[in-house]
Amino acid sequence: MKKIIISIVTIVLIQSCSSDLLDITPEATKVSSQFYKDAAQIEQGINAVYATLQYSGQYQLALPTIGEIPSDNTYDEVPANDSFTYGEFDFFTIQPNNTLIADAWKDNYVGIQQANIILNRIDAIGDMSQALKTTRIGEMKFLRALMYFNLVRIFGDVPLVTKETTNVNEYFGQPRTPSAELYTFIENELKEAVAILPVTTTQKGRVTKGAALGILGKVLITQNKHAEALPYLNQIESLGYTLQTDVNKIFDVTNKNNPEIIFDVQFASGINGNSEGSSAFQMFSPSGSVSGAKGHNLPTKEIYNLYSAADTRRSAYIGLTANGIPFSKKLVKTSNTIVDGGSNFVVLRLAEVDLLLAESYAKTNDLQNGNLYLNKIKSRAGIPTVNLASQQALLDEIDKERRLELIGEGHRWFDLVRTGRAVAVLTNHFTVTPGYSTAKIDQHNLLMPVPQSQINTDPAIKQNQGY
Repeated sequence: MKKIIISIVTIVLIQSCSSDLLDITPEATKVSSQFYKDAAQIEQGINAVYATLQYSGQYQLALPTIGEIPSDNTYDEVPANDSFTYGEFDFFTIQPNNTLIADAWKDNYVGIQQANIILNRIDAIGDMSQALKTTRIGEMKFLRALMYFNLVRIFGDVPLVTKETTNVNEYFGQPRTPSAELYTFIENELKEAVAILPVTTTQKGRVTKGAALGILGKVLITQNKHAEALPYLNQIESLGYTLQTDVNKIFDVTNKNNPEIIFDVQFASGINGNSEGSSAFQMFSPSGSVSGAKGHNLPTKEIYNLYSAADTRRSAYIGLTANGIPFSKKLVKTSNTIVDGGSNFVVLRLAEVDLLLAESYAKTNDLQNGNLYLNKIKSRAGIPTVNLASQQALLDEIDKERRLELIGEGHRWFDLVRTGRAVAVLTNHFTVTPGYSTAKIDQHNLLMPVPQSQINTDPAIKQNQGY
């Protein structure tokens, strides 16, 4: 692992922003030791950190794949495509040489290293105001924490690197840091970011206080700290976020960065030689539905049938091909170049915050508020509200609404793992779903294998048990 992190002495840098959107168009490769001398250069480096979120190992492919296919939400229609890379997640035959697993480790550490460089050098920049430095530090701390949060959820213990790495041998031989230490670091980073990030920004796609509050709440809930999460989550709606009244508008590419979106990864078609779009539409569309579609990560019939006939989300979020194959409508074709998709990937939106609040209130036995926040989502969907008097019944209903509301957004697998239900739910799913007679999940599958390439590079990096 260390050579992958440390050998990055050249960094892909990004043009300065010239519009109201965060411009993440690659400009050039420059040697970091000769760069970051003024505000313009440091801004390019900062935008490069945002650009890593677009990588296949982050929010372009890995997070929506790992967060969904291992669960009962989605499946791989054509496992043979792409050398079974995606099919392995469907049947829990994931191998340490899986290329998407390798990308997830590598691409997150690329972003972390770049963030470390910025945090190490920004204080010395003379032509940048202290106020702007403070904001940018908050952004980098948030992004670094987000990447570590994803790494620890995917792999468990991972090496914690918090300073710019300039010596190839400095971290070689460092073992994986225990998850508890990683979560402490992530919490502290996000709390510092909350304190210094602005409420609003003129550049869509940049991190704001609401994003830091929301992800901090998720980090705490992942550790079963529901009471601690409530004060952070309760601050978000007052910052100006609102639910879209029409669920069809949430993922409409003509309505990007709408007031429901708290943080998303920006993609755009037709820019920089069609290189700024996402390949997710191609990868996650049914085979034969569009030219080049790969048939990975499709919604299951189970979840399609889970929506009631009155639920407006079914037709807004999931479509059916002429052959009755469900597909996600949260990704749309925006270009004749199939790999140049313009749909942003939503990391956090207000609907999820409301469901996290509902869960946290339910867990702390405040069933009145638990029902209240759950019903915000039900009312928007056009389905009957509830008034559940049992904590478990309320939690079960919140879990169901998370599936229906957040399908395809990369949450279901992590929800099952954090609530301790993954093995039981997937075992039942395999039993009742045709085609899964050979599928089997056990406790070791709750973490993904460490990429074999990392272990080969540094023997101090040990494999997760069971792989």
